[in-house]
Amino acid sequence: MGRGPDLILASASPRRKAILRAAGVRFRADPSHVDETSSEKDPRRLVVQLARKKALEVARRHPGLPVLGADTLVVCAGQILGKPDDLAHAVRMITLQSGRWQRVYTGTALVMGRRVYTDLAVSRVKARRLDDARLRSLAGKHMDKAGAYAVQDRRDPLVERIVGDRDNVVGLPMRSVRRLLARARSRRAR
Repeated sequence: MGRGPDLILASASPRRKAILRAAGVRFRADPSHVDETSSEKDPRRLVVQLARKKALEVARRHPGLPVLGADTLVVCAGQILGKPDDLAHAVRMITLQSGRWQRVYTGTALVMGRRVYTDLAVSRVKARRLDDARLRSLAGKHMDKAGAYAVQDRRDPLVERIVGDRDNVVGLPMRSVRRLLARARSRRAR
C-alpha cells in the first residue's frame, strides 16, 4: 500500500498543480469554494487572508491532513487586479499594465490540525509596451489568471522582465511552501 499525499491542495489551478508536481510534492487537489470578497484593501494582507480562508475551508473536509491554500493578485498603478470578469475587463487590465511595472503578491497558508501557518511572496513584473491591437488580441488569452497574463508561457508577449520568483508570478511560490512545511514539521517535532 502506497503512502498518501504530502498535502491537500485547496485549488483546482493547473499551474499550482504543475508547480507542486515539478517540486516532487505528492498532493491531492480539493478546490475551495469560499467567497473571495473582502473589505481588505492592502494586497499583502488580502492574499494571506484569502489563502488562509481557502485552506481552512478545505481542512474541514480533511481533518488530520495538511492543507495548502494560495491566493495571487497583481497590483499595477495602485489598482488591485484579480482575474478579469469578462473580455472588456481583461482589455482594461492589459492596457493598464502595458509598459509598466507591477507587483505580484501570493499569500500561502498551511493548515495542520489547529495551527495555521502563513507566508507572503512578492515579485515584480515589467510588461512590454504593446500597441492597442496587440493588447486586444492578448486580452482573452488568460481570462483565468490574475492580471490577465501568464508567465508560465515563457514566450508570453506581455512579460518583458521578472524580478523575484517566477513560480510566485505563476501562482505558487515554492520557497513559501517549503518554509511553511518546515515550520509545521519543526513545530510537530517538539
